[in-house]
Amino acid sequence: MLVYIGTYTQGDSEGIYVYRLDTASGALEYVSVATGIDNPSFLDLHPHKPYLYAINEISESDGESGGAITAFSIDEEAGELTLLNQQSTVGPGPCHLSVDATGKFVLVANYGGGSVCMLPIHDDGTLGEATDFIQHEGSSVDPSRQQGPHAHSIMIDPANRYAFTPDLGLDKILIYKIDLTNGKLVPNDPPSADVAPGGGPRHFDFHPSRKYAYVINEMGNTVTAFSYDESNGALSEIQSIPTLPDDFDGTSHTADVHVSPSGQFLYGSNRGHDSIVIFAIDQDTGELTYVDHESTQGETPRNFAIDPTGTFLFAENQGTDTIVTFRIDSDTGKLTATGHVANVPMPVCIKMR
Repeated sequence: MLVYIGTYTQGDSEGIYVYRLDTASGALEYVSVATGIDNPSFLDLHPHKPYLYAINEISESDGESGGAITAFSIDEEAGELTLLNQQSTVGPGPCHLSVDATGKFVLVANYGGGSVCMLPIHDDGTLGEATDFIQHEGSSVDPSRQQGPHAHSIMIDPANRYAFTPDLGLDKILIYKIDLTNGKLVPNDPPSADVAPGGGPRHFDFHPSRKYAYVINEMGNTVTAFSYDESNGALSEIQSIPTLPDDFDGTSHTADVHVSPSGQFLYGSNRGHDSIVIFAIDQDTGELTYVDHESTQGETPRNFAIDPTGTFLFAENQGTDTIVTFRIDSDTGKLTATGHVANVPMPVCIKMR
């Protein structure tokens, strides 16, 4: 299995790193690196073809305000990436992307400008210019971070009908219908779901049953659980639960959230507490129950990934340039370090196939 790692190139990083995963041990073995691109932080894979897409987390592209997104072809035998082309994300500071299940479009969230856009994917894997762009409007209660919108991710539902964008600046999850015929994002009815004021929603994931969804709130250090109605894209809050121990009095901000492939557990990352929080999921209600915290054995675990079988969790310590492999206990959800550590400068995102 090939593993693709997005990074920030402000330090020693050279770009997107490619590793091979030993599916028995969880060890990562270096294969190659794709260079010459700025801050290829978040990645996604084409669902059917050997293509990879990376947002370039920058504020200016080709002398104009706006970030960029880069397309690559994948040589799966050699484990190498070849640059195909690059397009503007129209808004500045892109931070997340999702390729739709048909492989026809990629959706991008621009954190810096508080917007979303949609770009077509051609048959040869290259990207066309954006077919839609939507600027978010509004603010929320924190004057230092919520004076305007900050779209922090964009996630497509399992049925490939709706896109969900947690906006940290608005304390809302904006909901769009995906028009694959015209390449448009159409505001849904209902158009959004709220989180607690000052929560700062960041990343989002679905339960495999399609009955529940979860958002992790960066500023509030909480996870909000929702029931999900896939007939109309509506989210209804079930609960909000803290990601930090009661006795922690330092500074910490959440980053990423993932439901295990089994649907039994939910994991979230804490930057500052430097841990993965583990919750059990009630299959009948979607409610979360605290299980444990596990140290990531490094600093600033911005993001993490779970392999498709649910055997391993890979914690990316951006602050200490490591990816630490943990084995997941399928009965309890708890994590045990395998001893395998990959040294990758400023890791941000992992995708694997």
